[in-house]
Amino acid sequence: MSGIKETRDFFLWCISVIYLIAFSSLYVQIPGLYGDNGILPAKLAINSNEISSWEELLEGQPTLLRLMPKLGLDIETGMDVLCILGILISFCCVVFTTARDMVSFTLLWMMYLSLYQVGQTFLWFQWDILLLETGFLTILVAPLNMQFFSSHHHHDKITMWLVRWLLFRLMFASGVVKLTSGCPTWWGLTALAVHFESQCIPTALAWFWHHLPKWFLKLSCVATYLIEIPIPLLFFSPVKSMRMFAFYTQILLQMLIIVTGNYNFFNLLTTALCFSLVEDDFFKRSKVTKPSTIQNIFNKSVSLVIYSYLAYQTGKQFSLQVSFSPSFEIKSNIAFSKADFFKWLEFIVPWTIVLGAVSLGYHILISIVRCLIEEKGLIWKFWSFIQCSVMATAAIAMFSISLVPHTVVEKHTQQYVSPDLLRYRSYLKDYHLTNSYGLFRRMTGVGGRPEVIIEGSNSPDGGWKEYQFYYKPGNVSKVPPIVAPHQPRLDWQMWFAALGSYQHNTWFVHLIYRLMTGQREVLDLIQHNPFPDKPPRFIRAKLYHYHFTGQTPKDKWYSKKDWWVREEKNEYFPALEKDNESLIDYLRRSKILMTNNNKKTLTGLGFCVNYIRQLIGQPEGFSFVITVTGTAVMANVFGLILL
Repeated sequence: MSGIKETRDFFLWCISVIYLIAFSSLYVQIPGLYGDNGILPAKLAINSNEISSWEELLEGQPTLLRLMPKLGLDIETGMDVLCILGILISFCCVVFTTARDMVSFTLLWMMYLSLYQVGQTFLWFQWDILLLETGFLTILVAPLNMQFFSSHHHHDKITMWLVRWLLFRLMFASGVVKLTSGCPTWWGLTALAVHFESQCIPTALAWFWHHLPKWFLKLSCVATYLIEIPIPLLFFSPVKSMRMFAFYTQILLQMLIIVTGNYNFFNLLTTALCFSLVEDDFFKRSKVTKPSTIQNIFNKSVSLVIYSYLAYQTGKQFSLQVSFSPSFEIKSNIAFSKADFFKWLEFIVPWTIVLGAVSLGYHILISIVRCLIEEKGLIWKFWSFIQCSVMATAAIAMFSISLVPHTVVEKHTQQYVSPDLLRYRSYLKDYHLTNSYGLFRRMTGVGGRPEVIIEGSNSPDGGWKEYQFYYKPGNVSKVPPIVAPHQPRLDWQMWFAALGSYQHNTWFVHLIYRLMTGQREVLDLIQHNPFPDKPPRFIRAKLYHYHFTGQTPKDKWYSKKDWWVREEKNEYFPALEKDNESLIDYLRRSKILMTNNNKKTLTGLGFCVNYIRQLIGQPEGFSFVITVTGTAVMANVFGLILL
């Protein structure tokens, strides 16, 4: 049986890299997003009640930022402190193997949770809660660096199983919600015909994928369903080749998403979770006990049956037909009804719980047996048994609590979840130890990609100039950028704002006011300020619909045309002056006008943190993240070469 020490270490290294990306990406945006002069000042989102004990800190809003006044720091500086510490600790974890222990990952999780608690709409994404849940599991996976007690870590299979279960819940739910949402594009297999141009920040390759044949894009929807719904069930297969098949399909999906869309660290994080499916022989040649001839024949026979069944059901359920006239294409349409799908879901979700429970029980049993057989000496056997028992208890508890969000996708199964589990999870909900997921639930931008364009002028009658953002579509000639793994959180929220109205995105009004007053911290988040000398008298916003240009990749490649075409739809935000009475009244009620008054009193720590901020400022995020992360990765590689 192959071990998983190398797998565990690689997983911990990946999570270290992702933490480094997350902290460095957020750090460069803090003044403009959360500073006292930012769009959503963090100090307005924090419970200001003074705390006198750790119990009070854990109640209501668990964030270390509530301790900052005791250190003589304001909330903005406190966020800088947490980000800087997060960067330093995760940097060390990337470079040094010995730094990747339970203590380091506990600190990283606590700091990111603390930032998340005051992050408001700019930080409340599914990848942020996925990082929190993964980060907590990483605390269990990480060693205590007490190797002198035991040469083996038999409980690794138990803790890495929890990572596998999280991966299953993420992928299975992401596939299921596409159909339970009732979105006509997912049911019509036309979602990818609009996805590539309507996603938040597409890459240049998204333009080319958008112009692929319609039948291929429909077939890609079928492949997405296959990869996200039935194949994750193979994560728990006792046949290794089937788990590896599932692994490669998940990696393929993540790589395709990475090259066509800028989803920050999300796809890297999902890829890291996928490594819970592999063992040490994936990374290096190791001694693996070869199965007997009979077992080998059995494994191949079972695999053949499963693959054949998947192929048969895929062809049947999606009416796959190959046509050669007038040209080659593979036709596809969903052959089952919504009632059929919900009936199947009602059947399969309980069985996923049984499958998970049996799989976890098997890994616990095997781990305990191995620690009693492989360890030498009664003391070491006992010590290893204690470790396995503790981790088994933690795994059972985490698995049980995770059933609450897991069953959200099927209401009938949710009714059978124990009320005790519902109560326990409600106690822990603020810590995001387990969460429900469901990415790309509904496809937006079917009639055209909505974009909000902000304009300024010194006269309401003309002379309007556009504010250009770093990454989101604006200038139709601008090449769609590569942004990932950085997440430009203002650009992301501009995409969400375009899907609704400014009345439902109150932060947008704050943004407009900061532009009216020429607030430097906010302007640093924007690539081009058309009024560098003095803020404009009037600012407005218009809603446009954007479409990719061209009919084929060849047209674009040779004609050198714009990447986008756009059509003005309506007014999004009326032209206002900064002294508008209704605007001022609203800003007073939201306390925005009260956040930029007092001068900061700096302690020694505060002075050091602010000095670092003055040196770094708010540079362009992608370059900063790549520089910091690339330096850590290269230092790690160079260290391995020297060893």
